[in-house]
Amino acid sequence: MEPTISGVGVIDKAVGVLSAVEHGPRSLAGLVEATGLTRATAHRLASALEIHGLLRRDREGRFALGTRALALGQAAARGWPIADAGAVALAALREKTGESAQLYVRDGSRRVCVASLESPHGLRTIVATGASLPLDRGSGGRVLQGETGPEGWVVSVGEREAGVASVSAPVLDRDGNVIAAVSVSGPIERLSREPGLTFGPPVVEAARAITRAADLG
Repeated sequence: MEPTISGVGVIDKAVGVLSAVEHGPRSLAGLVEATGLTRATAHRLASALEIHGLLRRDREGRFALGTRALALGQAAARGWPIADAGAVALAALREKTGESAQLYVRDGSRRVCVASLESPHGLRTIVATGASLPLDRGSGGRVLQGETGPEGWVVSVGEREAGVASVSAPVLDRDGNVIAAVSVSGPIERLSREPGLTFGPPVVEAARAITRAADLG
């Protein structure tokens, strides 16, 4: 069945095609399977989105998100004021830990990275600003759902992505509501399988610094 959400059929179908490649490239057959569209409709929409830069073809001819989609995601992420408030704290967190640092906010049933700084190490975790990730996997998503350990942080080891560990802490408003999650992430071989012991305190410190900078507490 072809998806209908907003009632504007062509928009719903086009968004369905974009959503189908959100987590990786798909062949035309893969688009058909993921969207429920006919082969002809999927090809027509994907080709139109490619013309507009929202999709591109990879080396294997599969459809993937294009540079225009990346630019739009980054522009949307910059629209979150907390990203500006968190810039200094996020930079300090990367400097202190030597690992990639991210700031996430909740967007419905997903989380969006509104600020990201990469580790200087050659082997590092890369989460692009504007990236949309699931809430149910990874320490950042769990924090945004209200989970917090007794020490004030949540850890994830190989949960969202094999070989990657992360530590996250909540940014709270005056009423104690979670409005963002600060994370550090990197290879398990550096962060270890108990990353909270080393990285938990600086992540919590960064989250509190963002609270103060954004005048939330």
